Amino acid sequence: MIQSAAWTAMLGNAALAVLKILAGIQAESLAVIGDGIDTSVDVLIAVMALVVAKVIVRPADAGHPWGHGRAETVATALLSFALFFAGAQLMLNSAQQVIFGMRPGAERRDVPGTLALIVTGVSIIGKIILAWTQYLFGKKADSPMLRANAKNMTGDVVISAGVLIGLFLSILTGIGLIDSVAAFLVGIWVIRAAVGIFMEANAELMDGGSGKESYHAVFEAVHSVPGAGNPHRTRMRRIAGFWDIDIDIEVDPNLSVLEAHAIASAVERAIKERVEAVYDIMVHVEPAGNRETEGYGLHEMLLPE
Repeated sequence: MIQSAAWTAMLGNAALAVLKILAGIQAESLAVIGDGIDTSVDVLIAVMALVVAKVIVRPADAGHPWGHGRAETVATALLSFALFFAGAQLMLNSAQQVIFGMRPGAERRDVPGTLALIVTGVSIIGKIILAWTQYLFGKKADSPMLRANAKNMTGDVVISAGVLIGLFLSILTGIGLIDSVAAFLVGIWVIRAAVGIFMEANAELMDGGSGKESYHAVFEAVHSVPGAGNPHRTRMRRIAGFWDIDIDIEVDPNLSVLEAHAIASAVERAIKERVEAVYDIMVHVEPAGNRETEGYGLHEMLLPE
Protein backbone atom coordinates (compact mmCIF):
# COMPACT_ATOMS: atom_id res chain seq x y z
CA MET A 1 0.00 0.00 0.00
CA ILE A 2 2.76 2.44 0.97
CA GLN A 3 4.75 1.56 -2.14
CA SER A 4 1.76 2.20 -4.41
CA ALA A 5 1.15 5.55 -2.72
CA ALA A 6 4.82 6.47 -2.98
CA TRP A 7 5.04 5.70 -6.70
CA THR A 8 1.85 7.67 -7.38
CA ALA A 9 3.13 10.66 -5.41
CA MET A 10 6.62 10.51 -6.89
CA LEU A 11 5.59 10.41 -10.54
CA GLY A 12 2.80 12.96 -10.16
CA ASN A 13 4.86 15.42 -8.15
CA ALA A 14 7.92 15.02 -10.37
CA ALA A 15 5.88 16.03 -13.40
CA LEU A 16 4.36 19.02 -11.58
CA ALA A 17 7.71 20.12 -10.12
CA VAL A 18 9.46 20.16 -13.50
CA LEU A 19 6.52 21.96 -15.09
CA LYS A 20 6.38 24.66 -12.41
CA ILE A 21 10.12 25.28 -12.17
CA LEU A 22 10.52 25.57 -15.95
CA ALA A 23 7.43 27.78 -16.22
CA GLY A 24 8.62 29.91 -13.30
CA ILE A 25 11.99 30.46 -14.94
CA GLN A 26 10.42 31.21 -18.30
CA ALA A 27 7.82 33.59 -16.80
CA GLU A 28 10.31 35.05 -14.27
CA SER A 29 8.06 34.25 -11.31
CA LEU A 30 9.79 33.58 -8.01
CA ALA A 31 6.51 32.44 -6.46
CA VAL A 32 6.02 29.74 -9.11
CA ILE A 33 9.64 28.63 -8.80
CA GLY A 34 9.18 28.41 -5.02
CA ASP A 35 6.00 26.41 -5.52
CA GLY A 36 7.97 24.07 -7.77
CA ILE A 37 10.69 23.68 -5.14
CA ASP A 38 8.03 22.80 -2.56
CA THR A 39 6.67 20.16 -4.95
CA SER A 40 10.22 18.83 -5.40
CA VAL A 41 10.27 18.16 -1.66
CA ASP A 42 7.18 16.01 -2.20
CA VAL A 43 9.20 13.94 -4.66
CA LEU A 44 11.81 13.44 -1.92
CA ILE A 45 9.01 12.39 0.45
CA ALA A 46 7.87 9.76 -2.05
CA VAL A 47 11.40 8.41 -2.52
CA MET A 48 11.86 8.12 1.24
CA ALA A 49 8.47 6.41 1.53
CA LEU A 50 9.67 3.74 -0.90
CA VAL A 51 12.75 3.16 1.23
CA VAL A 52 10.74 3.11 4.46
CA ALA A 53 8.23 0.63 3.01
CA LYS A 54 11.04 -1.92 2.68
CA VAL A 55 12.39 -1.26 6.17
CA ILE A 56 9.17 -1.48 8.22
CA VAL A 57 8.28 -4.94 6.88
CA ARG A 58 11.45 -6.45 8.32
CA PRO A 59 10.74 -8.85 11.18
CA ALA A 60 11.87 -8.13 14.73
CA ASP A 61 15.45 -9.04 15.57
CA ALA A 62 17.82 -8.91 18.53
CA GLY A 63 18.61 -5.25 17.93
CA HIS A 64 14.98 -4.26 17.29
CA PRO A 65 12.70 -6.47 19.41
CA TRP A 66 9.67 -4.26 18.63
CA GLY A 67 10.31 -4.48 14.89
CA HIS A 68 11.26 -1.67 12.52
CA GLY A 69 7.98 0.24 12.37
CA ARG A 70 9.42 3.39 13.94
CA ALA A 71 11.49 3.91 10.78
CA GLU A 72 8.39 5.51 9.28
CA THR A 73 8.10 7.97 12.16
CA VAL A 74 11.79 8.88 11.97
CA ALA A 75 11.46 9.43 8.22
CA THR A 76 8.44 11.68 8.79
CA ALA A 77 10.44 13.79 11.24
CA LEU A 78 13.38 14.07 8.82
CA LEU A 79 11.05 15.11 6.02
CA SER A 80 9.65 17.90 8.18
CA PHE A 81 13.17 19.32 8.45
CA ALA A 82 13.61 19.21 4.66
CA LEU A 83 10.29 20.99 4.25
CA PHE A 84 11.22 23.59 6.87
CA PHE A 85 14.51 24.52 5.22
CA ALA A 86 12.89 24.70 1.77
CA GLY A 87 10.33 27.16 3.16
CA ALA A 88 12.97 29.18 4.99
CA GLN A 89 15.11 29.49 1.85
CA LEU A 90 12.11 30.67 -0.15
CA MET A 91 11.27 33.27 2.52
CA LEU A 92 14.82 34.62 2.54
CA ASN A 93 15.05 34.91 -1.24
CA SER A 94 11.67 36.57 -1.64
CA ALA A 95 12.24 38.92 1.31
CA GLN A 96 15.53 39.99 -0.23
CA GLN A 97 13.78 40.83 -3.50
CA VAL A 98 11.06 42.81 -1.72
CA ILE A 99 13.51 44.77 0.46
CA PHE A 100 15.93 45.66 -2.30
CA GLY A 101 13.15 46.15 -4.84
CA MET A 102 11.54 48.85 -2.70
CA ARG A 103 14.69 50.95 -2.40
CA PRO A 104 14.76 54.28 -4.26
CA GLY A 105 16.32 53.84 -7.69
CA ALA A 106 15.98 50.04 -7.60
CA GLU A 107 15.49 48.30 -10.90
CA ARG A 108 11.81 47.67 -11.59
CA ARG A 109 10.92 43.99 -11.37
CA ASP A 110 9.26 42.55 -14.46
CA VAL A 111 5.70 41.26 -14.22
CA PRO A 112 5.50 37.46 -14.57
CA GLY A 113 4.13 36.12 -17.85
CA THR A 114 0.74 34.50 -18.28
CA LEU A 115 2.41 31.08 -18.67
CA ALA A 116 2.96 31.08 -14.90
CA LEU A 117 -0.74 31.69 -14.39
CA ILE A 118 -1.74 28.75 -16.60
CA VAL A 119 0.77 26.32 -15.07
CA THR A 120 -0.28 27.25 -11.54
CA GLY A 121 -3.92 26.52 -12.40
CA VAL A 122 -2.96 23.11 -13.79
CA SER A 123 -0.87 22.47 -10.67
CA ILE A 124 -3.84 23.10 -8.38
CA ILE A 125 -5.91 20.48 -10.17
CA GLY A 126 -3.04 17.98 -10.12
CA LYS A 127 -2.36 18.55 -6.41
CA ILE A 128 -6.00 18.05 -5.48
CA ILE A 129 -5.95 14.66 -7.21
CA LEU A 130 -2.65 13.63 -5.59
CA ALA A 131 -3.72 14.79 -2.11
CA TRP A 132 -6.90 12.74 -2.37
CA THR A 133 -5.05 9.59 -3.47
CA GLN A 134 -2.52 9.95 -0.62
CA TYR A 135 -5.37 10.39 1.86
CA LEU A 136 -7.05 7.21 0.64
CA PHE A 137 -3.80 5.21 0.71
CA GLY A 138 -2.97 6.56 4.19
CA LYS A 139 -6.41 5.67 5.52
CA LYS A 140 -6.23 2.11 4.19
CA ALA A 141 -2.67 1.54 5.42
CA ASP A 142 -3.19 3.57 8.65
CA SER A 143 0.15 5.20 7.84
CA PRO A 144 1.13 8.43 9.65
CA MET A 145 3.66 9.23 6.94
CA LEU A 146 1.09 8.97 4.14
CA ARG A 147 -1.42 10.99 6.16
CA ALA A 148 1.26 13.63 6.73
CA ASN A 149 2.01 13.63 3.02
CA ALA A 150 -1.70 14.05 2.20
CA LYS A 151 -1.83 16.94 4.65
CA ASN A 152 1.26 18.44 3.05
CA MET A 153 -0.26 18.17 -0.43
CA THR A 154 -3.49 19.75 0.79
CA GLY A 155 -1.34 22.62 1.98
CA ASP A 156 0.25 22.70 -1.46
CA VAL A 157 -3.17 23.37 -2.97
CA VAL A 158 -3.51 26.39 -0.69
CA ILE A 159 0.02 27.48 -1.59
CA SER A 160 -0.68 27.24 -5.31
CA ALA A 161 -3.96 29.11 -4.84
CA GLY A 162 -2.04 31.90 -3.09
CA VAL A 163 0.50 31.95 -5.91
CA LEU A 164 -2.33 32.13 -8.44
CA ILE A 165 -3.86 35.14 -6.66
CA GLY A 166 -0.46 36.84 -6.44
CA LEU A 167 0.20 36.28 -10.13
CA PHE A 168 -3.22 37.59 -11.09
CA LEU A 169 -2.77 40.77 -9.02
CA SER A 170 0.77 41.26 -10.33
CA ILE A 171 -0.38 41.00 -13.96
CA LEU A 172 -3.48 43.09 -13.28
CA THR A 173 -1.63 45.96 -11.55
CA GLY A 174 1.66 45.69 -13.40
CA ILE A 175 3.59 45.51 -10.09
CA GLY A 176 6.16 42.73 -10.23
CA LEU A 177 6.97 42.82 -6.50
CA ILE A 178 3.55 41.35 -5.71
CA ASP A 179 4.92 38.05 -6.99
CA SER A 180 7.78 38.26 -4.46
CA VAL A 181 5.33 39.00 -1.65
CA ALA A 182 3.30 35.95 -2.67
CA ALA A 183 6.49 33.86 -2.64
CA PHE A 184 7.24 35.09 0.90
CA LEU A 185 3.77 34.05 2.06
CA VAL A 186 4.25 30.66 0.41
CA GLY A 187 7.43 30.23 2.45
CA ILE A 188 5.56 30.98 5.68
CA TRP A 189 2.92 28.37 4.82
CA VAL A 190 5.59 25.75 4.04
CA ILE A 191 7.29 26.34 7.40
CA ARG A 192 3.95 26.15 9.21
CA ALA A 193 3.21 22.79 7.57
CA ALA A 194 6.70 21.51 8.45
CA VAL A 195 6.29 22.39 12.12
CA GLY A 196 2.88 20.67 12.25
CA ILE A 197 4.25 17.47 10.69
CA PHE A 198 7.23 17.47 13.06
CA MET A 199 5.03 17.87 16.15
CA GLU A 200 2.92 14.86 15.14
CA ALA A 201 6.00 12.72 14.49
CA ASN A 202 7.65 13.89 17.70
CA ALA A 203 4.58 12.89 19.73
CA GLU A 204 4.93 9.33 18.46
CA LEU A 205 8.69 9.24 18.98
CA MET A 206 8.12 10.37 22.58
CA ASP A 207 5.44 7.66 23.03
CA GLY A 208 2.74 10.29 23.44
CA GLY A 209 -0.23 11.67 21.57
CA SER A 210 -2.49 8.67 22.11
CA GLY A 211 -5.39 10.80 23.38
CA LYS A 212 -7.80 10.20 26.25
CA GLU A 213 -10.41 8.53 24.00
CA SER A 214 -8.08 5.58 23.41
CA TYR A 215 -7.44 5.16 27.13
CA HIS A 216 -11.17 5.32 27.90
CA ALA A 217 -11.71 2.51 25.38
CA VAL A 218 -9.09 0.37 27.13
CA PHE A 219 -10.57 0.98 30.57
CA GLU A 220 -14.06 0.15 29.32
CA ALA A 221 -12.70 -3.10 27.91
CA VAL A 222 -11.27 -4.08 31.30
CA HIS A 223 -14.59 -3.41 33.07
CA SER A 224 -16.43 -5.54 30.52
CA VAL A 225 -14.53 -8.64 31.71
CA PRO A 226 -15.91 -10.33 34.87
CA GLY A 227 -13.25 -10.61 37.55
CA ALA A 228 -10.99 -7.85 36.16
CA GLY A 229 -10.78 -4.54 38.00
CA ASN A 230 -8.80 -1.41 38.80
CA PRO A 231 -7.01 -0.85 35.45
CA HIS A 232 -3.90 1.21 36.11
CA ARG A 233 -0.31 1.86 35.03
CA THR A 234 -1.66 1.93 31.48
CA ARG A 235 0.59 2.97 28.60
CA MET A 236 -0.27 3.23 24.92
CA ARG A 237 2.14 4.06 22.11
CA ARG A 238 2.06 3.97 18.34
CA ILE A 239 4.43 1.90 16.21
CA ALA A 240 3.91 2.43 12.47
CA GLY A 241 0.18 2.91 12.86
CA PHE A 242 -0.31 0.09 15.39
CA TRP A 243 -0.90 0.23 19.14
CA ASP A 244 1.48 -1.25 21.71
CA ILE A 245 -0.42 -1.41 25.02
CA ASP A 246 0.72 -2.20 28.56
CA ILE A 247 -1.79 -2.37 31.42
CA ASP A 248 -2.05 -3.65 35.00
CA ILE A 249 -5.29 -5.13 36.35
CA GLU A 250 -6.35 -6.58 39.70
CA VAL A 251 -8.04 -9.96 40.25
CA ASP A 252 -9.16 -12.03 43.24
CA PRO A 253 -5.95 -13.06 45.05
CA ASN A 254 -7.42 -16.52 45.72
CA LEU A 255 -7.64 -17.40 42.03
CA SER A 256 -5.26 -19.95 40.55
CA VAL A 257 -2.64 -18.88 38.04
CA LEU A 258 -4.68 -20.56 35.30
CA GLU A 259 -7.84 -18.65 36.26
CA ALA A 260 -6.01 -15.31 36.46
CA HIS A 261 -4.42 -15.98 33.08
CA ALA A 262 -7.85 -16.65 31.58
CA ILE A 263 -9.07 -13.26 32.83
CA ALA A 264 -5.98 -11.53 31.40
CA SER A 265 -6.57 -13.21 28.03
CA ALA A 266 -10.19 -12.08 28.08
CA VAL A 267 -9.03 -8.52 28.74
CA GLU A 268 -6.73 -8.70 25.72
CA ARG A 269 -9.60 -9.83 23.50
CA ALA A 270 -11.90 -7.12 24.87
CA ILE A 271 -9.31 -4.42 24.16
CA LYS A 272 -8.80 -5.65 20.59
CA GLU A 273 -12.56 -5.46 20.04
CA ARG A 274 -12.59 -1.78 21.05
CA VAL A 275 -9.23 -0.54 19.79
CA GLU A 276 -8.28 -0.95 16.13
CA ALA A 277 -4.83 -1.91 14.84
CA VAL A 278 -3.34 -3.41 18.02
CA TYR A 279 0.25 -4.60 17.61
CA ASP A 280 0.75 -6.10 21.07
CA ILE A 281 -0.90 -6.08 24.51
CA MET A 282 0.83 -6.85 27.80
CA VAL A 283 -1.58 -7.43 30.71
CA HIS A 284 0.05 -7.63 34.15
CA VAL A 285 -2.08 -9.31 36.82
CA GLU A 286 -1.99 -8.18 40.47
CA PRO A 287 -3.94 -9.35 43.54
CA ALA A 288 -6.90 -7.11 44.43
CA GLY A 289 -6.02 -4.53 47.06
CA ASN A 290 -2.37 -4.48 46.09
CA ARG A 291 -0.92 -1.00 46.50
CA GLU A 292 2.44 -0.13 45.00
CA THR A 293 4.10 3.19 44.21
CA GLU A 294 4.06 3.53 40.43
CA GLY A 295 5.89 6.32 38.66
CA TYR A 296 4.51 5.89 35.16
CA GLY A 297 1.40 4.97 33.23
CA LEU A 298 -2.16 6.29 33.59
CA HIS A 299 -4.76 5.32 36.17
CA GLU A 300 -8.44 5.32 35.33
CA MET A 301 -9.23 7.78 38.14
CA LEU A 302 -6.64 10.28 36.94
CA LEU A 303 -7.83 10.41 33.32
CA PRO A 304 -10.02 13.46 32.57
CA GLU A 305 -13.43 12.93 31.02
